[in-house]
Amino acid sequence: MSKFDKEMLKSLTKLCRIDCSDEELKILLKNLKSILSYIDQMKEVDTENVAICNHVSENVVSVMREDIVGETLPNETFLKNSPSHVGGMIRVPPVIKF
Repeated sequence: MSKFDKEMLKSLTKLCRIDCSDEELKILLKNLKSILSYIDQMKEVDTENVAICNHVSENVVSVMREDIVGETLPNETFLKNSPSHVGGMIRVPPVIKF
């Protein structure tokens, strides 16, 4: 990145709706400049003959057992063990409140 200064950081914090004090902006600017400097160093590395790696565990063989569908519990037994149910489904407390 050619120029990353306090004004650009203020603009980004405004766009992201992040409220930062002047002291926080100063620390954040220093940290981001350090990260960008490291990225610039990484750009200098010659990677022309390096094979593309889409996933770090590409050649790993799964040691887990096969996922085999077996016998399931009858619906009545399953619901009998739940604290609350309605219409053949387990009732759970709401996660998102409006």
